[in-house]
Amino acid sequence: MKVSAKGSDVKDLKLAAEGQDLIDWAAREMPVLTLIRQRFVKEQPLKGLKLAACLHVTSETANLMLTLKAGGADLALCASNPLSTNDAVAAALASQHSIGTYAIRGEDNDTYYQHIDAALDHHPAMTMDDGADLVSRLHKERKDQLAEVIGGTEETTTGVIRLRAMAERGVLRYPIIAVNEADTKHMFDNRYGTGQSTIDGIIRATNVLLAGKTFVIAGYGWVGRGLASRAKGHGADVVITEVDSVKALEAAMDGFRVMKMDEAAQTGDIFVTVTGDVNVLDRNHFDAMKDGVILANSGHFNSEINLKALDDMATGVRQVRPAVQEYKMRDGRRLHVLAEGRLINLAAAEGHPAAVMDMSFANQALCAAYIAANAATLEKRVYDVPDEIDKEVAQLKLHAMGIVIDTLTAEQERYLNSWEEGT
Repeated sequence: MKVSAKGSDVKDLKLAAEGQDLIDWAAREMPVLTLIRQRFVKEQPLKGLKLAACLHVTSETANLMLTLKAGGADLALCASNPLSTNDAVAAALASQHSIGTYAIRGEDNDTYYQHIDAALDHHPAMTMDDGADLVSRLHKERKDQLAEVIGGTEETTTGVIRLRAMAERGVLRYPIIAVNEADTKHMFDNRYGTGQSTIDGIIRATNVLLAGKTFVIAGYGWVGRGLASRAKGHGADVVITEVDSVKALEAAMDGFRVMKMDEAAQTGDIFVTVTGDVNVLDRNHFDAMKDGVILANSGHFNSEINLKALDDMATGVRQVRPAVQEYKMRDGRRLHVLAEGRLINLAAAEGHPAAVMDMSFANQALCAAYIAANAATLEKRVYDVPDEIDKEVAQLKLHAMGIVIDTLTAEQERYLNSWEEGT
């Protein structure tokens, strides 16, 4: 049963207690964000600032929202993917923390955009995106609100690609910090977080044994690297496809087979797309695939697998497991699509472990405070995370882990800053 709280649209407010337990459980693994929250309570860097966030509504995201609220922000939250919402967490945010929350797991396309509009009805001065749908909506449908926005942040590769395209065309109307580009985000969240949670989603959805399977990964960015290492650890024969020669060379040097997707399509058992592009698995690949293959996507949008082409080619589609659709081809082959081609790690599992989201969301929180303090001097373009924020997050994480590292001596500092000494 769908229930609306004041300023919210969630599935069922009776789930709030369960959601709070999940939020508290995630907080145990998010010590960096906890430290930042304690600082925000004292400093109030976001006091009175209206902020709209379009993120996966998970227990980890809830801890980010609570940190932003502790810093004085007036929040509205909507989902960045129709299948990534945890309804219990959404209920807890709405009823126990009075955060305007617009997210229902499995919502249709119309409801998805109604929820984005509901968040924008908040008239935010700052946006926080995962996929750039808030920014896109503002620039296309709600241009009258653009003058109210001082800046925003972006969480994921796909969103950064869209925003950089907007900036290059001169249409981006306010500054955005690409949180995805922080070392403490992409080197850990993308690699370790998505690598583990993607495997988790595939196994939960199918219960297949990965050992001995040919596991094809489209894309060898940070997500592809992490996924490949974990698939290899499960005993899979990992194949990489790439369009970037440097990344392809790196994959080969890391010990993986590298080939074109046309060739990989003939031998693969499991295919996972992680590119942020469109139609990475297409009609010609479906034609070449073996009976029984599994197709999954761990990129942001469900455009990486050409589902329209697959639907046109199939004689029938049926649900064979909760997150598995079987497409019957004219020659009798069966192709299995997981979670409607949406983010497999969130649609069939629980997303990234809280320990890596701790760093990603620490960057989000500190970047929000940075924008609030520096908006007047920022240009209308995409910025990388300031180096001092990236390093601070790393230092806080090491501190939380009880790790102490060396520091340079005065002599070493002088040597590194000199040119006179040689062999």
